[in-house]
Amino acid sequence: MRETTIEKALTQAVHMAGGLCLKFVSPGWAGAPDRLCLLAGTAVFVEVKAPGKHPRPIQTHRHHQLAAQGFPTIVIDHPDQIREVLHALHAA
Repeated sequence: MRETTIEKALTQAVHMAGGLCLKFVSPGWAGAPDRLCLLAGTAVFVEVKAPGKHPRPIQTHRHHQLAAQGFPTIVIDHPDQIREVLHALHAA
């Protein structure tokens, strides 16, 4: 399974829940998460990886920076993990 397949499933699931799942591109800020998911005043960053792959060190560093500002980053590498993103969006 490819990363893009998981990313499309994530986008569709968030949209079905009534939220937005935006491609997050930040020129000049290497390691930014792939997606910014928004629902009812809650923001969750999502790093999508191919199955079995892990974030690069710069990505992990960015995740920690975002967490320090109160914005969680969830790393997923399988469609079953999309539930975790939806739970985080509904939890706040």
